[in-house]
Order: sequence, then C-alpha cells, then structure tokens
Amino acid sequence: MENLDQNRLPKHIAIIMDGNGRWAQEQGQDRLFGHYHGVVSVRKVVEAAAEIGIQYLTLYAFSTENWDRPAEEVAGLMTLFVETIAKEVPDLNKNNIQLQFIGDLSQLPPEARTALDVSTAQTAANTGLKLIIALSYSSRWEIVNAAQILAKRVLDGQLAAEDINEPLFAEALSTKGIPDPELMIRTSGEHRISNFLLFQLAYAELYFTNTRWPDFRKPHLIEAILDYQSRERRFGKTSAQITSNEENK
Repeated sequence: MENLDQNRLPKHIAIIMDGNGRWAQEQGQDRLFGHYHGVVSVRKVVEAAAEIGIQYLTLYAFSTENWDRPAEEVAGLMTLFVETIAKEVPDLNKNNIQLQFIGDLSQLPPEARTALDVSTAQTAANTGLKLIIALSYSSRWEIVNAAQILAKRVLDGQLAAEDINEPLFAEALSTKGIPDPELMIRTSGEHRISNFLLFQLAYAELYFTNTRWPDFRKPHLIEAILDYQSRERRFGKTSAQITSNEENK
C-alpha cells in the first residue's frame, strides 16, 4: 500500500474473473467448487478496492455465452448469485458500497432478478465504492442494444441521425454515467478481453496475470495498480506533449 501513488490511482478498475473452473479441477473438485471459492475472492477484492480508494469496480461475473455451459453449472451459478447477493448486502451497507448490475438481465431467472432488484435498492443510498456486476453481459449485445435505442429515437423524430456522436452513444450503453475503466485486469493467464466492455476499454491499460481468480487477493490487486502507475498514458499524444502538459499544470 505504501508504494501506491494516491494521486495516480485508476478511478475505475474492471476485472475479468477467470479461472474458477480450472482452479477447482486442479483441486480435484467440480467447477462449482471453484465458483464458491471465487466468491471469497470477490469479497476480498471489493474490500481492498474500497480501502485503496478506487471509486468504481466492475466485475465480469457471467457472460451471455456462459448460458451455453452445462445446465447443472448454470443452475448452480444462478443459485450462488442469489445466495451471495442476499448474504453480502449488510456488509456492503456497512462499508458504504453501492451495488449496480449491467447486462441482459431479462435472461435471468425470476428469483435472480428479484434478488438483484432488492440488493440494488438496499444499497442505492451508499456513497462509497460503486460495485458494478456484469451479469448475463455481452459487449456486442450492449452495442447493438445501444444502436437500437438510438435508431428508435431517430424514427420517433426525437433525434437526427447526424447528431449521433460518441458521448450520445455512450449514454445509450448500460454503463451510462459510469466513467470508462482505466485499468482492466484478467486473471488465470488468458490474454483476451472476451466480449467485455469493448467500447469502454478503448484506452484502458490491460493487465494479465496467471493467478487463478480463487487465489486473487489484495496483494495481487496492488501489484496490478503499481504496474498501471508505471505506464505512461498518452491517449494518442507524444511523450513530450504529456511531459509539457504536466509541467504546465
């Protein structure tokens, strides 16, 4: 913690929580065993992010493609989501953490949607870390959905097609009002972003670690942030321009 530059913390960190199933298989257990242990990592990382001073944390929990997994695993995951959300709300409130969900939530079972609605309402007044859970989420779905929203506004005469720009498009995404992530972390050694926040990650720093998600803890999060702080974020400018801008502040 003492090595972190508090003036250069990423405002928003996004994490692809990968490796639960492989971790479980390495323990000689079924995949759901890994998912249950992954919940512990979620709790520890959320607590660490809040302690460090991160303002937004988005966790990729379940993609639209995950619906194609074995039915037993999907059913177990839905049960785990419902149980975990209900169990964690008191601690979220204790730590002033606000919970939000993004994704095609209409695909979820009714009991899961109810649990999401209740937990969102119960934490809505919290003003600390914004914890965003991407559930039944696909960035391509999100982009197509945004295009449909804007197309309908054009057809209804509320908007001219030529007025559509990046900020307006961003307002039609499920992350409306949430700043783009500056740092994206993926665990378990895979080097891809798997249909996650494709629009929002345009200028994010990408960090990949071999650590399986059930083993990911606060020191791993700090290591990722330190790596982020070692990088120069230029946004298309030259190093000389960045240096000049810093000197003129």
